[in-house]
Amino acid sequence: MAGLSDQEIELIAQRIVADLTGRGGVTPAPSSGSSAAPLRDIGIFDTIDEAVKAASIAFCQFDQLGLKKRNDIIASIRQSMREHGNALIVKVDDRRYPDAVPPTMTDWWNYGGLTRDVKLLDMPATFIQDYFVQLEKGSRNRVAGWVRLDGAGQRQRVTVSIPEAGASATVATDDNGYATFAFPANLTLWSPESPKLYQVSLAAGTDRVSESIGFRSIQTAGSKILLNGNPVFLRGVSMHGEAPFRAGRVFSEADARILLGWAKELGCNFVRLAHYPHDEAMTRLADQMGLLVWSEVPVYWAVQWENPATYAKAEHMLAENIARDKNRTSIVLWSVANETPLSEPRTKFLSSLAAKVRQLDPTRLVTAATLPHTVENTTTIDDPLGQYLDVLGLNEYVGWYDGAPAKADAMQFRTTYDKPLVMSEFGAEAPFGNHGDEDTAWTEEYQANVYRHQLPMLQRIPFLSGMSAWALVDFRCPRRFLTGIQDYYNRKGLLSDRGEKKEAWFLLRDFYGAMGAAAGAVAKR
Repeated sequence: MAGLSDQEIELIAQRIVADLTGRGGVTPAPSSGSSAAPLRDIGIFDTIDEAVKAASIAFCQFDQLGLKKRNDIIASIRQSMREHGNALIVKVDDRRYPDAVPPTMTDWWNYGGLTRDVKLLDMPATFIQDYFVQLEKGSRNRVAGWVRLDGAGQRQRVTVSIPEAGASATVATDDNGYATFAFPANLTLWSPESPKLYQVSLAAGTDRVSESIGFRSIQTAGSKILLNGNPVFLRGVSMHGEAPFRAGRVFSEADARILLGWAKELGCNFVRLAHYPHDEAMTRLADQMGLLVWSEVPVYWAVQWENPATYAKAEHMLAENIARDKNRTSIVLWSVANETPLSEPRTKFLSSLAAKVRQLDPTRLVTAATLPHTVENTTTIDDPLGQYLDVLGLNEYVGWYDGAPAKADAMQFRTTYDKPLVMSEFGAEAPFGNHGDEDTAWTEEYQANVYRHQLPMLQRIPFLSGMSAWALVDFRCPRRFLTGIQDYYNRKGLLSDRGEKKEAWFLLRDFYGAMGAAAGAVAKR
């Protein structure tokens, strides 16, 4: 059988939609004698590319029609399955487009392909589709959230329980399988010093799930961040989701444990997972290891601010990130953007994302790396986006892109907002083992000298509540092509891509160690 034309494939896809929606006559039958078959007649396709293209078109058309027909599609697939010898084939298109999120230009290696686990789950006819279990906003002794069932029998009773705390509640779901709950609980609150997790169980008539969840409160008061009602300073480092010691993305608990272990060794209580949602292993381990998390979506540099399709992609990505990690107690900051140029359309775009965060998860703080303006030695944080954020983020590179290291000694920072600031990036580049004097750029000594001047500067900022050095580990980047120095790596890591410690590592480790000891002494008073 000859290969199908693009027109024939699209017509078959439209017929799939017609078959599953009852909208007969959506399109005429395919030409060239091809029969317009429903999805289960997969033999009509000669190649994988043809089948994938038709399925993709069909799903897009379902989106355009605003239809919720996943169960029908699944049922159609089930009809075509054999008892043995079935195969699942996934095709991934990693091309970048100008209207995408992130856009075509990024400052990291944007790996393609399947970079995370793909799982097929065998579920009961009616199952627990999703749930949210955290402390009620503004409370430290009351658990609140919601549960949603999916399937035929959506009216059921669901019990939410924390057996170790002796706390539970039973609720009845509505016709849509949805119910909210709230109940008192005497809990040991999660913190970096004591990352307590509880087994939380949700039991419906036809399904049961159990998950390790911690409970803590996070809020702001003026320029302070309050964890469980007490001021906390975020001693952090930023990192990409790039696997240590090899090429590729982090995709396993072993990868995540190495990276987060290095952060703990550095003295961190906080990590910024830049500039996109990292593998779920990272946030689950952060819960266990006691690391607060800044989680971000790649609304990065200059996306198409006035394109509704671009906004829809950004909002969808943000919603998926929150949906996956909303029960991860380590996450305290949802970030909506990084280093985006000032304009009214940009502020409207990002303020809408901030509002979406609060709609989906009112229990956490909203942030972004904002753009300030600097006149001589004074930087003022007055980005209009700041009014829509709970915590201000700022990336600055005094001593690297902005003057010599000693410039930091005279720098002052001001803000028009009474809000906490996290210095979300600072640092300098140096490949491991490249030595010289402290005034020679690209050497470990120069990088350490930047930190030596930066850290006292940061300590002088009265509204600073955290910092995350850029970056933990050298990472791949197609825009960093200086031969013999960068070789397509960003060399701002405190560690090389092989885990070798640069001089700046030890300087920051000692600084964070002293800060942590001082904070611990205050807590014991």
